[in-house]
Amino acid sequence: MDIFLLLGIVMGFISVVVGMIVKGADAMVLINPAAIIIIGVGTAAALINSYPAQDIKRLPKIFGVLFQSKTKTSSKELVDMIMSLAQKARQEGILALESTVDSLEPSFLKNGMEMVVDGVSVEQIEEILHNEIAAVEERHRVGSAMLKTAGSSAPTLGVLGAVIGLIGALGNLNDVDALGHMISAAFVATLYGIFFGYVIFIPFGARLARKSEEEVHNMLIAVEGIIAIQAGHNPNTIERKLVGMLDPKDKKARNSN
Repeated sequence: MDIFLLLGIVMGFISVVVGMIVKGADAMVLINPAAIIIIGVGTAAALINSYPAQDIKRLPKIFGVLFQSKTKTSSKELVDMIMSLAQKARQEGILALESTVDSLEPSFLKNGMEMVVDGVSVEQIEEILHNEIAAVEERHRVGSAMLKTAGSSAPTLGVLGAVIGLIGALGNLNDVDALGHMISAAFVATLYGIFFGYVIFIPFGARLARKSEEEVHNMLIAVEGIIAIQAGHNPNTIERKLVGMLDPKDKKARNSN
């Protein structure tokens, strides 16, 4: 679980509640079923109208990716795995990797190394792996776009909720005591819309895009390592090439070992 993301969400909610209290507003006005229905159902409708069913069904998995603290295999760990394979291939030959490849994680590296052991040509390996990377990028692009669609729809739905609330308030002008409360409640939907749009959904979309970049970067490291092993390059040369693709912090950590 990504504690940092949870912290950001909690901070967002606290900022709204505390801000209302400081301004002298009753925070209990936020408990507004009508506003929740307008923003929640309206945002869901916007997504359903924008994307096919197969994309909508992926939303739970997308949120699962968002709340993961990190990728299963870091770039540094991936380089270490590839170097271990490169050294074994250098000492014992490509075919000696067959038993090791069966237990490899991540699956992308495993698939690539299986093709190396099977004697697939460099061109075919590159084409297959880059096609897989393109599919991952497209899948993540759609996920990020869905979150950003929700983020852009929610504030507008908030305005719609305010209009609906004001219509209800203006229809009860005779009840002066309740009029002020009804008008304030009318703008709760706008508050919800802005909050979920600009604090939750749009930032979530940006976060997913960033996670996608990290995953694709790892996949590109794997491709370089796989092709170098298949070509029989010296492990020292492979290491220099892969370490050059690491984040400066990971480079420093690896060099210090």
